[in-house]
Amino acid sequence: MKRLAIAKLLCMLGLSASMQACWAVGLYDEDKFQPLTADRKGRVVGDLVTVMIYENASASTTADTTSGRNAGLSVAANSTARNLQAGVSTSNDFEGRGSTQRSGRVLGQLTVSIRQVMPNGDLLLSGIQDLEINGERQTIKLDGRVRPQDIAENNTVLSTRVAEARISFVGDGMLADHQKPSWWHKVLTWFGV
Repeated sequence: MKRLAIAKLLCMLGLSASMQACWAVGLYDEDKFQPLTADRKGRVVGDLVTVMIYENASASTTADTTSGRNAGLSVAANSTARNLQAGVSTSNDFEGRGSTQRSGRVLGQLTVSIRQVMPNGDLLLSGIQDLEINGERQTIKLDGRVRPQDIAENNTVLSTRVAEARISFVGDGMLADHQKPSWWHKVLTWFGV
């Protein structure tokens, strides 16, 4: 590696012993060499990789609770002179049900660049895309880490194969503003109304 850099420097300064050495140095750079039969996958800092974002998440929780309690007390006395009867009875029943359900889905494609190659060969990816249509702005941002073997031959990788993925999809504009609750609704909610 150092020899190659020194040979390039000598050729640029015109101090090389032979012109053939300068031509050989200029034609081959082992750091950037890629055989003709090699795939065109991203592998070094600055290369681009297309991430196919297919995220589908759903969660649901259901809880049913039933409890009951019965208690009774009875006293009876039978005598010829007196007839005494007493009775106490209590009952307590409770039934509760609850259910929550949430789902989300994001589909998209985003071409990101390789920001760093980790010592183990993993690639750190990062990219952002802004799209504006009729005054509505949508921003997709992705950061994460991917293994080179997870990148397909067509230089794409599924978002489900991106480790430590941080994907954000944010909209801004008139429609997004109308989706947010008004200030008075927030105040009423804060007071529990």
